[in-house]
Amino acid sequence: MMEILLVEDDTAVVSLIRRGLAELDINISVALNGPSGLEMALANAYDLIILDVMLPGMDGLKVCRNIRKANDQVPILILSALDQPEDIVDGFENDADDYLTKPFNMEELKARVSRFSRKRNQAPEVLKSNLLVFADLTLDLDSKTAKRANNQIALTATEFRLLEYLIRNAKRVVSRMDILENVWSMEFNLSTNVVDVYVNYLRNKVDKGYEKKLLHTMVGMGYVLKDPDETAN
Repeated sequence: MMEILLVEDDTAVVSLIRRGLAELDINISVALNGPSGLEMALANAYDLIILDVMLPGMDGLKVCRNIRKANDQVPILILSALDQPEDIVDGFENDADDYLTKPFNMEELKARVSRFSRKRNQAPEVLKSNLLVFADLTLDLDSKTAKRANNQIALTATEFRLLEYLIRNAKRVVSRMDILENVWSMEFNLSTNVVDVYVNYLRNKVDKGYEKKLLHTMVGMGYVLKDPDETAN
């Protein structure tokens, strides 16, 4: 059974989610304010945390940050009425894994919860190495650190996932939708610029100050990590 913590102060929304997810094999624990949500998240093992932003006592983004200090593995889905692109980016900047805006479609919420459940049940990937290397860029999957030319790069959790995806797909053009589905495990309206924002964050950290640029925009198609010194055969 999947254990979910729902941190939401609107009891009508709590009841709606309980009814909507009743057919799934899950158990939902509820916290009605930020401090209680944080206390429960730190004291118990959950497979998913669904977290509102505008909470009494402590806002959801602060709750998210504090959970992440103790647990960088539990998936956190932000469920919020704040629906502007900058709000969504802010959610991911605070290390949420997913973001769904209110009012939400229950079928979409069920699909996202089911996706997290499938990931939970998948066998962990066996890596031949804990290092991903491309050109002079190195990503350590154990220590969650990145280096370029032996210089440390400070990355947020979301930036790390994005760079990992780009390295694993180096030399291949990936679309914005590819990135949304594989880095955030979600689908946004394509007009949302969250991908562009994060690619720019990453470009400033990976390429700024280096003569050789590795992260390239393919107009109308997406992005590609490639070494400009490599010529096509």
